[in-house]
Amino acid sequence: MLNGTVPTLKSGDRLSHFEVLQKLGEGGMGVVYQARDVNLDRLVALKVLSEQAASDPARRARLIQEAKSASALNHPHIVTIHEIDTAGDVTFIAMEHIDGRPLDQLIPQRGMRFPEVLKLGVQIAHGLAAAHAAGLIHRDVKPANIMVSENGVAKVLDFGLAKPSAAATAATATLTFAQPITKEGAVTGTAAYMSPEQAEAKVLDRRSDIFSLGIVLYEMLSGRRPFEGDSAASTMAAIIRDEPKPLRQAAESIPAELERIVLRCLKKDPSRRFQHADDLAVALAELKEESDSNTLAAIPAVQPAARRRWPAAAAALLLLLVAAGAAWQWSRTRQPRAKPRVVQVTNFAGIESYPAFSPDGRQVAYAGGDGPVQGSDIYVALLGDA
Repeated sequence: MLNGTVPTLKSGDRLSHFEVLQKLGEGGMGVVYQARDVNLDRLVALKVLSEQAASDPARRARLIQEAKSASALNHPHIVTIHEIDTAGDVTFIAMEHIDGRPLDQLIPQRGMRFPEVLKLGVQIAHGLAAAHAAGLIHRDVKPANIMVSENGVAKVLDFGLAKPSAAATAATATLTFAQPITKEGAVTGTAAYMSPEQAEAKVLDRRSDIFSLGIVLYEMLSGRRPFEGDSAASTMAAIIRDEPKPLRQAAESIPAELERIVLRCLKKDPSRRFQHADDLAVALAELKEESDSNTLAAIPAVQPAARRRWPAAAAALLLLLVAAGAAWQWSRTRQPRAKPRVVQVTNFAGIESYPAFSPDGRQVAYAGGDGPVQGSDIYVALLGDA
C-alpha cells in the first residue's frame, strides 16, 4: 500500500469501512480520494495523510486539528467532517463528498461574471461567519480551499490552520504557497492570501479572514490577485505596503458598489473593514437582489490612455470650430452696411410696368410703351448703365 512516502491506493482498496474508488487530488499534506462508505452506502472524500506527514507530530496534529475544528461546525457552506481514523499505517479524514471542483479551477483568466461572484460570495461569507460564531478563525481562506458543487453551492474546507479566536496568531501557522510563488523557506500562511497582520505575524481575529476573502473576491472578478510578487516575501511586502489597483482597470463592467465592498475588505486597518462576515454577506446579498432585478449601476472599465485622449481631442477641435464660426459671424455683424440709393432705370414717357430682375440682380426686364399693355414692348436695362 505504501510507495515511498505517500500511500498509494487504487480502486477497490479498503481503509476501515471505506472502499477507495478514485483519486481526486493531491496536496502538501497528502492525497484526496473518492470512496464509498460501505456501512452507510454513501460517497465520501478521504484525505489520506502521507507517511512523511503522518510521522511528523506537527503535521499529524494539524490534521487532527482540522478534523476537530470542522467537525464542530454544521453549516450548509462548510464541508462536513465525518470522522478521523487510522488503518494500519495510514491516517485519514473522512469528509463530505462534493460533486464539483475547487474554486481556483473555475476562475477564468479574465474573471467571472459579477452575478456569479455575488452568488458564491454570499455563501462563502456565510460559511466563514458560522466558523467565526463558533470561535474559529480559518486563517487560510483561498480559492483552493473553497469547493463549488455542480449546482453552484460553495463550501469552505481545510480548517487545518484554524485556531480558536483567543489563541490565534500568525506565528503558529504553517506556510502553503499559491502558484506561481516560489518557495524560499518556512514562513507562515498562504502568502498570496494573507492579511497584513498575518504577514506581520501579529495576533489575528475574524477580520483577517475577511481580508483574505476580499482577495478571493477580487480574483474572482478580475482573474488576478490584488497583491503579487516574485516570491512569498515580496508578495507579503506588497500586501503590507501597496494599495490594490482599481477593479475597473481589470474588469470590463462591475457595479460601483461591488468594487467599494471588495476594497473595503482590503483595507490595511482591520477597523476599517467589515467587522463581521455576516455584515459582508448582507452587503453582497443586497447587491445580488439588485442584480437579479436589473437595477444595479455598472462602471465601465478604465480605457487605455490613448483611447481616452481621442474623445478629448475631438471635443477640443469641435469647440475651436464653434468659436471660430461665432467670431466670423460677429465680425460680419460689426461691418457697416452701405446706405441704399435710388437709381432711375427708365426714362420713357409712356407706361412702364411688370419689372423683373435677373438672378444676379444686375439687369431688369420691363414692359414699356405708349398704349395698353398688350401693345407694349419688352425692354432690358443694365442697372449699372441706368
